[in-house]
Amino acid sequence: MDKLLDVKNLHVSFDTYGGEVKAVRGVNFDLKKGETLAIVGESGSGKSVTTKALMQLIPKPPGRIKEGEILFEGRDLAKMNEKQMQKIRGKEISMIFQDPMTSLNPTMKVGNQIMEGLIKHQKMNKSQARKRVVELLDLVGIPDPENRMKQYPHQFSGGMRQRVVVAIALACNPKLLIADEPTTALDVTIQAQILELMKDIQKKTDSATIFITHDLGVVANVADRVAVMYAGKIVEIGTVDDIFYNPKHPYTWGLLGSMPSLDSADEELYAIPGSPPDLLDPPKGDAFAARNEYALQIDLEQEPPMFKVSDTHYAATWLLHEHAPDIEPPASIKKRMEGMANTSSESKGERV
Repeated sequence: MDKLLDVKNLHVSFDTYGGEVKAVRGVNFDLKKGETLAIVGESGSGKSVTTKALMQLIPKPPGRIKEGEILFEGRDLAKMNEKQMQKIRGKEISMIFQDPMTSLNPTMKVGNQIMEGLIKHQKMNKSQARKRVVELLDLVGIPDPENRMKQYPHQFSGGMRQRVVVAIALACNPKLLIADEPTTALDVTIQAQILELMKDIQKKTDSATIFITHDLGVVANVADRVAVMYAGKIVEIGTVDDIFYNPKHPYTWGLLGSMPSLDSADEELYAIPGSPPDLLDPPKGDAFAARNEYALQIDLEQEPPMFKVSDTHYAATWLLHEHAPDIEPPASIKKRMEGMANTSSESKGERV
């Protein structure tokens, strides 16, 4: 498959009264056409900032892309001005945000909100745009689209509003769809419906997707590859099987161990000790060292490189160095990881 997106050494900072917050610190990843990449990590790890930087949605000031390349079909988005980016946003790259009520204009009918992008980017007249709106609302599973397009956002339920937001994002057939925790505000049943809808639409349109989430259960069901972020960096990246069956970074172990599973319903959940570092003054060496019970002396002194585990799997931990001690996660975490892996396997079976 051809590369659609190639992010190289991306740094994003925010200039505050307290100093420079280094929110994203040297992120590298790529994305192929039709592929889904999930970015996971705790709040504050840099997931949303990374993806907003792709569309140049970082507020300036105080934010800025300090360094790096964002190559979208060979074009460096990091070097584009606002006028150039306006031609790409909504047309070639679209974003679905967490809360549909902050994404939708409460004073405009939903049909008009979907039509905006069609008229601006697709150069449709109003008649053509209305016809396309009906098709889109039908595609995202909203019944009676001819009448529903004439209603306002407050007349829709939370799940239906999110479907409208998905319709807006899909209106111009984007090549890349960024979903920033699109199901966080929804109940479990509606969440499952939206995820199923997104997978179905991706198959029909062959668009690539970046899916931001803190829920590893969601990852198991929607992603092809997973990037684990911590303190503004990607610390592990690989296929879903790599991350669930053979995780190598202690932070990934902790994330998997802290997820409940059916096999561990009676056990106490594991909690990663401590809290993420202050990115006003990032620590020397491995940023996770202070919370890592397996940390080596070198973790406090030198930042680990990305070690190659396989052709698809890389992790930034000194535990993968040839002279490092052979350490595996404790049995309690390993058991929960196996439970999560079983969930992943069952989810993939459902997809097939």
